[in-house]
Amino acid sequence: MSMIAIHDSSTTDGSYADQVVDEAVRQAEERGWEAVRLTEVARALELPMSLVLTRFRDLDAVANAWFQRGLQAMLTNKPDTFEDWPERSRIEHCLLAWFDAFSAHREVTVQMLQTKAHLPHLHTWVPMAFDLSRTVQWLREAAQLEARYGTRRAQIEEVALTSLFLATLAVWSRDSSDGQHRTRQFVQRRLKGGENCMKWIPGMKRKAASPASASL
Repeated sequence: MSMIAIHDSSTTDGSYADQVVDEAVRQAEERGWEAVRLTEVARALELPMSLVLTRFRDLDAVANAWFQRGLQAMLTNKPDTFEDWPERSRIEHCLLAWFDAFSAHREVTVQMLQTKAHLPHLHTWVPMAFDLSRTVQWLREAAQLEARYGTRRAQIEEVALTSLFLATLAVWSRDSSDGQHRTRQFVQRRLKGGENCMKWIPGMKRKAASPASASL
């Protein structure tokens, strides 16, 4: 990993933030997430701690920046034919993009979530609920679901996607299979079953599967 010079004039507007996150995750792979110290991260990057604190107030803020990468993954790298895919395929693609973004550091990612949910960490509980809601909202946006926010259809989708995300997270957290095969199979089964239920809801529109989505 390249080092950042303390007085480098290019180190502005938080351009060092990604390197702080990467270094924190690297150290977590060696000693566990709760053992990471921002002072040691700053030292490894040859950054003054005062500069790191301008972007990250604590280790939980580093975890939040890490999870932001999952949202970015859902919104990028979509095939040109994505809009023509059926909803189920679009949801599958975006949901798995979130989990794929963290696949190389699955254990550390799970440790981050466990730390946030740890009983003494009450200050992270409420933000976690909002973060989950935000993730589901971005999943709906990334998958280009048509129901407008606040409608009954959208509310049903939010509940269903929240349940799907949490259930998938439970499977993924223990999935050591090649290419996260178990997680992918689980998502496909749940979405197939959910699609069969959702088709009975008024206003449901279904698109025929395109050749591109059929290969998922």
